[in-house]
Amino acid sequence: MFSWIFIPLFLQIPNFFCVFISYNISKCYYIIAEDFHHKGDVVIGAFFPIHTYHTMNKVPHPYLPYYYMDNYLQYNFKSYQYILALLFAIEEINGNPNLLPNISLGFDFYNVRFTEKDTLMNVCMWLTAHREKFILPNYNCEKKYFTAALTGTSWTISAQIGTLFQLFKFPQLNSFLKDIEVGGQMRLDWRQEVNVKYDILNIWNLPKGLGRKVKIGSFSPNAPQGQQLSLTEQIIQWPEEFSEIPRSVCSESCGHGFRKVILEGNAVCCYKCTPCAHNEISNKTDEDQCMKCPDSHYANTEKNYCLKKAVSFLAYEDLLGMILASIALCLSALTVFVIGIFVKNRHTPIVKANNQALSYILLITLTFCFLCSLTFIGQPNKNTCILQQTTFGVAFTAALATVLAKAITVVIAFKATFPGRIVRWLMISRAPNYIIPICTLIQVGFCGTWMATSPPFIDQDAHTEHGHIIIFCNKGSSVAFHCVLGYLCFLALCGYTVAFLSRTLPDTFNESKFLSFSLLVFFCVWVTFLPVYHSTKGKFMVATEIFSILASSTALLGFIFGPKCYIVLLRPDENTFNYIRNKIHSRKNKSQKT
Repeated sequence: MFSWIFIPLFLQIPNFFCVFISYNISKCYYIIAEDFHHKGDVVIGAFFPIHTYHTMNKVPHPYLPYYYMDNYLQYNFKSYQYILALLFAIEEINGNPNLLPNISLGFDFYNVRFTEKDTLMNVCMWLTAHREKFILPNYNCEKKYFTAALTGTSWTISAQIGTLFQLFKFPQLNSFLKDIEVGGQMRLDWRQEVNVKYDILNIWNLPKGLGRKVKIGSFSPNAPQGQQLSLTEQIIQWPEEFSEIPRSVCSESCGHGFRKVILEGNAVCCYKCTPCAHNEISNKTDEDQCMKCPDSHYANTEKNYCLKKAVSFLAYEDLLGMILASIALCLSALTVFVIGIFVKNRHTPIVKANNQALSYILLITLTFCFLCSLTFIGQPNKNTCILQQTTFGVAFTAALATVLAKAITVVIAFKATFPGRIVRWLMISRAPNYIIPICTLIQVGFCGTWMATSPPFIDQDAHTEHGHIIIFCNKGSSVAFHCVLGYLCFLALCGYTVAFLSRTLPDTFNESKFLSFSLLVFFCVWVTFLPVYHSTKGKFMVATEIFSILASSTALLGFIFGPKCYIVLLRPDENTFNYIRNKIHSRKNKSQKT
């Protein structure tokens, strides 16, 4: 018995050998032993799917018909357990002289690969007693007594083998006869046409612990649909603990919003109900699969209906849009107020200092910077998407170019004490003023190339916010957007460098340190903007860009013009020529003493 248990394992040795020496598995399969035999007076044939194969892409074999190159082996360990049980039973019968005296049982085991060709080939080999892969019809090589054929656990295999056995008049037992009590003679119809009828019995509880079986109905599977079950409910006696008719249901029906998941190893009627996945619905009972809602819809709470998503964008009516729009308008009004202060006090020294015209240009461009943020709020369209990026890029370029011109003007003004040819030419020609149009034209070229090659367009985001489709402006070309932003940061660094180098000059009206702080804050805001912008979605992505525009513009306005407005409005005594003259004399006296 011990040796028989491991004999089927030896059938797999060629397979493992082929795996280790890296042979093609489709070639290796054909040298595996497909049968195993033990002689006896009476032979039992067993057909079980021990190792089968399956193919993925059905690549034809170059020289073997009906085979594929991409065959993969599978092992059915459940069938292997059945074989071990059969071996154990045969050994017990042969070892017991009282069961079958002077008769020994033999067996023929054949592998079934779930292909009709191989299944029928093995059956023919068994019937004709051939050991090779060929058969001779109506010829048996040796005298054998075949008692039974076990055809495995699959009804498909049993049907194939049973069809072939019918040709040899081989008696067959149908599966429904296993529970019938035998006692009389029965005639087996080899055509398998059996009209069976089941009686339904009810056990009546009688006094003194006695019981009686009472027929209450019948079930005929061959009867017409709807007439198969005949039941007399009036004579059914239910146990006392049941207040109503019990239901024989393995699993309750899956309602709306759920789908069936078949439990492996159980009957088909046994399953569990699993809720539909996100954005999926089921509006019928006992659905096998849930239906996914389209991107323009979303599943309701019960997951039995798809609702249309609402169109959403950063609108003026939203709280966030209202706050950002109010801040932009207030800062724009504040800039206009500063312009009014400068116009009213245009003859004072502090307003005249550091090129009065550049101050007006900077204030006007800052006003446009604040107002351009309003183009990001509201329902986007093709025109507003283009206007957003162009006004943002051009307005900020003009503002930063003006700051750069002011920083250069400060350096030239304090170098005029000992002017050289270049300094004298710069003062006479007002060359710093040309920085503004030159830098702005370069940015206009960037924006023009951007709009011509890959302009911004309207895009949708249907996944960020549940139940909403967010409409926003897609940048079109991420490279062009980052080039525009990189050019702005380049101008900010140039202006910061010039202003930082002039920080040691006399500080009567020297605004270099204020220019340095404003440009440093501007640069930090936009460097921080990039990671935050790319990590947000939907409305918050648009709000991040608006906030960066307002924050950087406020830094330029506050650091450059805040100190001047403070002196003009709160310290008018310091905004006179006498005060400036006395301050210059006191500085000279201190320098002479030192």
